[in-house]
Amino acid sequence: MDRWSGVLRVPLHHNSGTYHRVGASLCLSPETKTLRVPVANAIFFCGDQVEGTGNPVIERLSDLQKLSEIVVSKFGSFINAWVIEASVFNGPFAVYKDFMQSVNQYGEPMSYHPTGFPASTSTVSLLSNCLEEVKEVILGRQVDTKPDCTSSSSFNQPKTFILGFSKGGAVLNQIVTELGFSDIESNVNLPDVGQPMVKKSSGSEEISIVPNTKECLLNSISEIHYVDVGLNSTGAYLTNHDVFERISKRLIQGAPQLRFILHGTPRQWSDKRRVWIRNERDTMLHLLESEAHKSRGKLEVCTRYYFADKSPSMQMHFEIIESLDVS
Repeated sequence: MDRWSGVLRVPLHHNSGTYHRVGASLCLSPETKTLRVPVANAIFFCGDQVEGTGNPVIERLSDLQKLSEIVVSKFGSFINAWVIEASVFNGPFAVYKDFMQSVNQYGEPMSYHPTGFPASTSTVSLLSNCLEEVKEVILGRQVDTKPDCTSSSSFNQPKTFILGFSKGGAVLNQIVTELGFSDIESNVNLPDVGQPMVKKSSGSEEISIVPNTKECLLNSISEIHYVDVGLNSTGAYLTNHDVFERISKRLIQGAPQLRFILHGTPRQWSDKRRVWIRNERDTMLHLLESEAHKSRGKLEVCTRYYFADKSPSMQMHFEIIESLDVS
């Protein structure tokens, strides 16, 4: 599969003064060199910046283009990878102010609440603007909407995989909260994952490369990966029972199957100075497992522990990205 890869600086909204750097690796048609519809979009939210370490491993795994390549290597060449950096940094601290209701000056969430659906709305807007920039500046508006398949089977609406690394896990918590409070009944006219996603325009039909509404995004999510998440405050993992109960009910009512994978290292899960990280992880895991039993097999959850025999270090915190087991 041919690909276009690059790092973009993209406005969150048209005519907006807020910009995000996004590393992208996108499927291209080998024949026409135009964009192809992927099997899935994998969206990776980065954490704080770690500068001046002199550690080549950390520096390499902080590069947005390198990260997009790793994401593709994990999920396969028929996916699009989008690696999103926060729009604002207070020193090294990432501040995802556009994705959450309220954060403090260090980017730590004050709470997770669905009002306004800021994370899903901002994600859809940012991906749409990224796509337009690639089409206009790099590829000249050409898009191949033929299905991209590994077999002769018909193409389905792209799934969405969400990954949050380190502080990027706070964005995941907000997205999961919004997922729990989204109304599945309002989406009955949208195609389910597994059915062709067609957008009609001026008599022509076009399959959407990225979700074009927050409902499409939320309904397309099939995997949520917490990648060594952590904060210097509480809120690294979501511990609201109501959210997970609502997600379980959505699944029973017909929403697509959903997988949670909690990936961690001793750097976060064995940090004696921030014991709340492991406590929150345990609480979230318990809530997920409890709801999984009620979901008729549609909610799955597992944990994966990396470098268990090593002492906690900043390097392992980044090395987990290359070691991720997403199977």
